[in-house]
Amino acid sequence: MATIGLDRLYYAKITEDTNGNETYADPIPLAKAMTAELSVELAEATLYADDGAAEVVKEFQSGTLSLGVDDIGVKAAEDLTGARIDDNKVLISSSEDGGKPVAIGFRAKKANGKYRYFWLYRVKFGIPATNLQTKGESITFSTPTIEGTVMRRNKLDGQGNHPWKAEVSEDDLGVEPEIITGWYEEVYEPVFATGGGGE
Repeated sequence: MATIGLDRLYYAKITEDTNGNETYADPIPLAKAMTAELSVELAEATLYADDGAAEVVKEFQSGTLSLGVDDIGVKAAEDLTGARIDDNKVLISSSEDGGKPVAIGFRAKKANGKYRYFWLYRVKFGIPATNLQTKGESITFSTPTIEGTVMRRNKLDGQGNHPWKAEVSEDDLGVEPEIITGWYEEVYEPVFATGGGGE
């Protein structure tokens, strides 16, 4: 089903243990979202046998998330891009900046009025792009765009895989209400019945 809206944009800082496994901090509102574009790159291989394709493997390699937002506050800019706030509360960006990965959560309104919810488990952002122009005869809003690389997370799920995205629609059959109501209380952790791989 098509989506017609986007809101509730959150991020969660990541800490890693000695094995690189992620632990997520409590989600924090990022900004008012205007657009979110997610493009995905797949690693693909085809095995040919008997003059035809015998096996085709397509795996997630990475993705790009481009967010159009109303404004990025200084604290969020510091957390996402590695810029620093000086003693006078001025945000300073330097050539050595490099933000740490964060988890990104948001929801998109579907045509039927219900919402589809997302968590991207590991996104590393660059410096926001800023478009400015002089005031003319009509009013033009200039808003920042921030682009990040979406990666799989290091921590294995209960199936022994490295997830990169969690997605659920509130009207999906069998989805418990607490999954939706608790979506922004913490980054969603996959739950699988025992015996399906594991860490």
